[in-house]
Amino acid sequence: MAFNYDEYLRTNKMPTLWCWGCGDGVILKAFIRAIDKLGISKDDLCVVSGIGCSGRFSSYIDANTIHTTHGRTVAFATGVKLANPDKTVVCVAGDGDALAIGGNHTIHGCRRDIDITLIVIQNFIYGLTNSQTSPTTPRGFWTVSQKVGNIDPTFDGCKLAEAAGASFVARENVTSPKKLEKVLVEALKHKGFSYVEAVSNCHINLGRKNKMASAMENLDWIDSITMPKKKWDALPEEEKMNYLPTGILKQDKDNLEYCEAYQMVKDAHQGKRGKITQDDFKKKI
Repeated sequence: MAFNYDEYLRTNKMPTLWCWGCGDGVILKAFIRAIDKLGISKDDLCVVSGIGCSGRFSSYIDANTIHTTHGRTVAFATGVKLANPDKTVVCVAGDGDALAIGGNHTIHGCRRDIDITLIVIQNFIYGLTNSQTSPTTPRGFWTVSQKVGNIDPTFDGCKLAEAAGASFVARENVTSPKKLEKVLVEALKHKGFSYVEAVSNCHINLGRKNKMASAMENLDWIDSITMPKKKWDALPEEEKMNYLPTGILKQDKDNLEYCEAYQMVKDAHQGKRGKITQDDFKKKI
């Protein structure tokens, strides 16, 4: 029997405003299946999105949702999670939203290791605003803001998240929707900041302007620059820079999650415990 997505969608908002062939719909469906698989109630779920094509995510999901300002998804989600530590809080942002104007918030969400799942829809471009260079646009690619070819070095969001302290980091492609679903299940189960990069196509504002005229050509290109982490690990060091590894790249289950640390502060203020020391952060509550 086919999966019933309508149960989790605001069907009065259908059809979506995403371009035909856009990977955002694949990511939305993988996320819905992951939520269903984990049995997360819509009343216990909050989805926060910002500006860009990914911003529509919160419009379509039938749950508690916040459509907020550009780059501020993690900041808003942090407030929601601290006020409701027992709820599942998910951010959805594009690569420009999460790594450019919102880069600082992403860094500090990772650093705090607060129990939020950040899904970064990585399509290598500012799609909604007509193809300006984003932090992840490959060098040499045509963009409306660098018409002779992008000269900016590209940014690996997963490496940033790992270095900043996120305890769960993963990447998967829209060309493998079942793998993406499995990664999202693990990310949502993980207690701590989960950074999930969903590599997607923008064949309208990236592909067709860079000799990839169709969605399939754009997806074939994505397949050509990505590979499973196990295969990537076996490559010579000089070849690794040419590919993006997929799968779970980092998972640390020993970190003290930020809401738990915040509870220690509340308990100390209320006289339920003594002064907080460095030793308190070396163990889980």
